[in-house]
Amino acid sequence: MAKTVMIVDDERDIRDLVKIVLEKNKYAVITATDGDDCLGKLKTAKPNLILMDMRMPGTPVKEVTRRIKGTKIVYLSGMSSTDSDTKRLINPSHPSNFLQKPFGIDELLKMVKSKIG
Repeated sequence: MAKTVMIVDDERDIRDLVKIVLEKNKYAVITATDGDDCLGKLKTAKPNLILMDMRMPGTPVKEVTRRIKGTKIVYLSGMSSTDSDTKRLINPSHPSNFLQKPFGIDELLKMVKSKIG
């Protein structure tokens, strides 16, 4: 059975591109437009991994991620991993849970494979 990845990003182009890449590599994909949409979909969906933009409208990502239990999260951001906002969200013991935009297809696939196979 295919592993499932949820893409949470308010930029449609990012969601669509990542979805196409992951589906071509045999992952099932769920998309969400922001943190609130993500939380709503998690009531019925159980992804193996969530790829989440760090800055979106609605409920702050920090609050959204506190509500997510038992699912791995990789943050996507145009900010550097050294920015203070980024540091507050990323678990210092897991700095590999971050992909800086723009990221390459190979980089994306390597990250996803390292997290869920």
